[in-house]
Amino acid sequence: MRAHIEKLYEISGKKSRRIIGLMSGTSLDGLDVAVCNIEGSGTETELELEFFTTVPYTEEFRNEILQIFAKRQIDFQQLCLLNPFIGTMHAKMILDCLNSWDLDIEHIDLIASHGQTVFHAPKKQHKLPGFPNATLQIGDGDHIAAKTGVITLSDFRQKHIAAGGEGAPLAVYGDHFLFSKEGENRILLNMGGIANFTFLPGSLDTTKIFTTDTGPGNTLLDAYTKRFYHKPYDENGTIAASGKVNETLLAALKSYPFFKAPFPKTTGPEVFNFDYVESAIQQSKLISVSRQDIIATLTQLSAETISDAIRSVMEEDETYTIYASGGGAHNPVLMSGISHALNRPVLKIDKLGISGDAKEAVLFAVLANEAVAGQQMHFGEKEGVPGVSMGKISFPG
Repeated sequence: MRAHIEKLYEISGKKSRRIIGLMSGTSLDGLDVAVCNIEGSGTETELELEFFTTVPYTEEFRNEILQIFAKRQIDFQQLCLLNPFIGTMHAKMILDCLNSWDLDIEHIDLIASHGQTVFHAPKKQHKLPGFPNATLQIGDGDHIAAKTGVITLSDFRQKHIAAGGEGAPLAVYGDHFLFSKEGENRILLNMGGIANFTFLPGSLDTTKIFTTDTGPGNTLLDAYTKRFYHKPYDENGTIAASGKVNETLLAALKSYPFFKAPFPKTTGPEVFNFDYVESAIQQSKLISVSRQDIIATLTQLSAETISDAIRSVMEEDETYTIYASGGGAHNPVLMSGISHALNRPVLKIDKLGISGDAKEAVLFAVLANEAVAGQQMHFGEKEGVPGVSMGKISFPG
């Protein structure tokens, strides 16, 4: 054990650390693997993205997860089995990636694994007296460490909850360290399954940094595209562009209480799912809605709720630059809807030097770097952004 501690101490004191960041989101499309070379920490962080890919999940692997994903009632044995199984599979994916990049595992200092979210239950959602915010990510870090031989940090969201947060969004920390810029108010919008944004003030005043989920990003679009068209997502927004927004259905969808709840707030597919949409269709008393119109309406729902949330934190006498990342940034209909609603351009975060597809995996590498080599973070007494280091450490042997 002492050798492991000494190794960790050695890594913490290095001029730079090569860290693999892993991200598997609620879209369940695959594992994002980002090899990052990181110097410094905090606002002095300098990061080079050396390699990146998304390893697609097989339909069989995805279906195993879907048996327990975002469900109140599950086969508990399936959950128990998937925790080590996903960790082992992620380790294999890492090793396969390194082999394809001709990169020796001995040259990796740390692995930062987000794991696979299977349920998210903030207090504002479960509303059970006496119970705290809660979230669950599986894909055990010990199995990744044992299979790769690399010190692994995982389960980042639990410390956030323990310190008073909701376990999400966590992007705010890495966003601040990598993308804050003096003199420019930046809004970093990430559109994965659920959409969220971080506000980074040009004053660099950390007490004014703000982050929240806004509601659905791609989760409903993907779900209905799979149901109707047997495709994983609406590529280039082609289906949405062929349909017409049903204003009656859109109004019913937007009437859901989450959208009127105060910021900051978090949510997940436990809320925004088939039942939510079907309930809105019934509420609207619509006899029929075409498949294309449903996809168009769900795309507009994401665009409007994202825009409404961003607009609510903007001050009239300030200027802002908006940068987008995540799968939604590849959907021109969604991007155009947001830009039109905000009456300003929405740029891709790639312009800041980090691939938008890699951003979330990169941010977990940054969180691991902070846990090992960073200092205390201070964001003021702000709900949703506790100043804590995150990540549980798993040694290889």
